[in-house]
Amino acid sequence: MKWYYSRAMKNHCRFILSLVLLFAFSFTTAVITASAQMMQTGWERTYAPPDYPIVLHAARLLDVASGKIASPGEVLVRSDKIAEVGQSVTHPADAQTINLGDTTLIPGLIDAHVHLFLHPGNEGLQTVVESASQRAIQATLAARDDLMAGFTAERDMGTEGAGSADTAVRNAINRGEIPGPRMRMSGMAISILGGHEDAVGFNPAQHVLGNADYANTIDELIETIREQHKEGSDFVKIYETGRDTLRDGKFSSQYQYTEAQLSAAVQEAARLGTKVGVHCNGEPGALYAAQAGVESIDHATELSDETMRIMREKDIPAVPTFAIFEYFADHAENPAAAKSEHAMFDYKVAEFKKQLAARIPFAVGSDVGPFPHGTQARELVLMVKYGMTPLQALQADMLEGAKVLMWQGKIGELKPGYFADIVAVPGNPLDDISVTQKVSFVMKGGVVYKQ
Repeated sequence: MKWYYSRAMKNHCRFILSLVLLFAFSFTTAVITASAQMMQTGWERTYAPPDYPIVLHAARLLDVASGKIASPGEVLVRSDKIAEVGQSVTHPADAQTINLGDTTLIPGLIDAHVHLFLHPGNEGLQTVVESASQRAIQATLAARDDLMAGFTAERDMGTEGAGSADTAVRNAINRGEIPGPRMRMSGMAISILGGHEDAVGFNPAQHVLGNADYANTIDELIETIREQHKEGSDFVKIYETGRDTLRDGKFSSQYQYTEAQLSAAVQEAARLGTKVGVHCNGEPGALYAAQAGVESIDHATELSDETMRIMREKDIPAVPTFAIFEYFADHAENPAAAKSEHAMFDYKVAEFKKQLAARIPFAVGSDVGPFPHGTQARELVLMVKYGMTPLQALQADMLEGAKVLMWQGKIGELKPGYFADIVAVPGNPLDDISVTQKVSFVMKGGVVYKQ
């Protein structure tokens, strides 16, 4: 059956993924200056927090929940957790003190919408031209670049044709074999026959595989979710809308699943202890997604008043992904395409301002991959440019982002007991959000990766 095609593709490369990660290590560790102990176990090199405490000292420290700045700011880190936070903390006799000068300590950045397995270029051809093993190597480099840019936690919204290879990348990061953010992985996104990412436009005789797992009914949705969970997915990503058009100022977006189908997917995900995020640009798909109780509505170009009411009621954030829309507009293939992409971007900005006025929740996701990894703090800059305050953008990133990634109470704030995911930026991000593009220090789980 059609919806099994992508699974067949996944299986043929699985046996080489561990070898891929072995070779990828040599590429991913070259630029890292970790202060952690390095424990040799065969071919593995494990990054682990040191057996001594670390005190971080900076000119300022941001309490992202309250918006208050402490000056100076210090954080005591023991192993992989934060032990104390304040203007002055305990300095144990055996502690290493790292003085970060005129910077502000903030929680590690969170990107709720990334694609480690994509890179700039023709997205539709990457699956056709590049092997899954090659793409897995590139994913390890992307993970490294994102971490070095200060993103210590991310949600990968689909391998786009590389099956469950993301599971191997996540597991290697978790074991400390390669550097990268904390990752929530979805495997392949789920779509309908002939829908988004179904290799539409290729010669049918070539039977080009699509970039999604396909499910057309409730039973197929549940089976696909179970298969992905078996292969190691952390959450479910569904394409709820397909082709989007903007003609004469009127936006149109085809829905792919009904509210009943999405509700079944949400219920199955809940049974497995996880959530559903959807690619969804407009109505009525956004309404169906909100009614079903998804975890996030990503892209969210157009939302009706009723959809926004439900999002407020259920605390469902929109994830605007401005950065990818801007990139496509600025890198279109020809002038006609550029005009169309810029019109779509302008429409999105106008709708975002309506969404802000409606006071719906937001998380921060860039859709990085089609544009270079490690540059996605641009998303925060754009969210502020089009209406948010710097604090609102940081709260959307860290507080709402932690919830979307299902790590609420563990990341997103500098508090005792939280993971020691800490970055430093020059100046004060409440005055200039663009400093998030200039991260000078990165710690994740008590390990210093950049200083």
